Amino acid sequence: MKQAPENQHSQATPGVVVAALRGGSGKTIFSVGIIAALRRLGKAIAPFKKGPDYIDAGWLALAAGRPCYNLDSFLIDPDTLLASYLTHTQTADFALIEGNRGLYDCINTEGKTSTAELAKLLGLPVILCIDATKTTRTMAAVVGGITAFDPDVRIGGVVLNRVAGERHRGILTRSIEEYTGIPVLGAVPKLREQRFPERHMGLVPTPEHSWAKPAIDAIQEVAEAHLDLKRILQLAETASPLGDLAAAKSAETSAPSGNRPVIGILRDAAFQFYYPENLEALEAAGARLVFTSPLTAAHLPPLDALYIGGGFPETHARALEANVSFKTELRALAEQGLPIYAECGGLMYLGERLVLAEGAFEMTGVLPAVFGFSKRPQGHGYTIVQVDRPNPFYAPGSTLLGHEFHYSSVKAWHGSAEQLAFRMERGTGVLDGRDGVCHKNVLATYTHIHALGTPSWATALVSKALAFKAIRGKVAGNK
Repeated sequence: MKQAPENQHSQATPGVVVAALRGGSGKTIFSVGIIAALRRLGKAIAPFKKGPDYIDAGWLALAAGRPCYNLDSFLIDPDTLLASYLTHTQTADFALIEGNRGLYDCINTEGKTSTAELAKLLGLPVILCIDATKTTRTMAAVVGGITAFDPDVRIGGVVLNRVAGERHRGILTRSIEEYTGIPVLGAVPKLREQRFPERHMGLVPTPEHSWAKPAIDAIQEVAEAHLDLKRILQLAETASPLGDLAAAKSAETSAPSGNRPVIGILRDAAFQFYYPENLEALEAAGARLVFTSPLTAAHLPPLDALYIGGGFPETHARALEANVSFKTELRALAEQGLPIYAECGGLMYLGERLVLAEGAFEMTGVLPAVFGFSKRPQGHGYTIVQVDRPNPFYAPGSTLLGHEFHYSSVKAWHGSAEQLAFRMERGTGVLDGRDGVCHKNVLATYTHIHALGTPSWATALVSKALAFKAIRGKVAGNK
């Protein structure tokens, strides 16, 4: 394992960006396979996911055996992105960034938030994943066009996916290499679903299924059999030096000493979408984190604040409904002023009930909303939020950049318009173009934020936790 330099990142960490022409081309399978295979060779791998995705990041983290950090150039400014990358590759032998969608895709025609721009920022070569289904020589033209589109993007190699056979692989390889000069670094045949459930990648979070680790093992075997790992390592060595870590904008802060407030985190199969940066930001701001679960615990531990992330409460609605003691305690604490910050799945759990095809399930009842579900996403993509009303955590007049992805929507609203603190400049939100449901010290929102892009979030939550802790201490002292 590479030793961390004392003051700077003096040389480039070997690394690659795994990109594709579009979503669904096999980026996650290739990324997981490369990580798992190199880890088996004794390499320490630093995994990253471009974009706001939680699920792919979970697979990458499982393969690497360490947290996967998100590098999202819409949510986070370039200096902070670079600092995060430098910080989390200090002790790594190899860095892998899985891109999102197509290499040059982004939310506008300028391309500033694309995977290609991230590759240039980090000085990394790109491995292009190509779905080879029903195509041969045409792919040489496609690769040539990708290379010519932006000469500053270094396409270092191509890997082929869903190859029909040896003849198909040979024609594709010769065509691409002869016409573009880009080496083909591997070719994976069509995979049988019984060997690896490929259709679940990007759809099913790793904590939900016992087959996650065997699936990683299966992809590792595919990578070892069909990818040229030696040449991939050689390509990674061409990463450009990024300079002095100390000169970069720090992605970490020092935690203050003293009496640390306790912030609870609901983390289980129902609530699992947390950026590691968000949890680290809370600790850096002075919090002590305690993890608990309404799926397994009958009571909440002693807390000064609570953070409930996204997930799939609808798939665990019956168990969440059945844990009456946990719900009752949470609702009572909310009424007492416990600071609670909730995102998406957490928002739904704080509502009155979830209405599913199999029936209605009672949730905590902290917030005056009933949620139903659709077969298509009701909110999907980046959000721009204007904070225009008082709330526990954000200053009115501030702008938040985030993202949302939810199949649920509000079916019945029993609150007032004043309880919705955000105006959606971009995105769907909770109701009538608004988001951010407030009740006392509770703020729940469909919008997910990233702590590196919204640094005020962690300090605000910790500050509220300290205030609640102090009030409870005074009450206890007066008894």
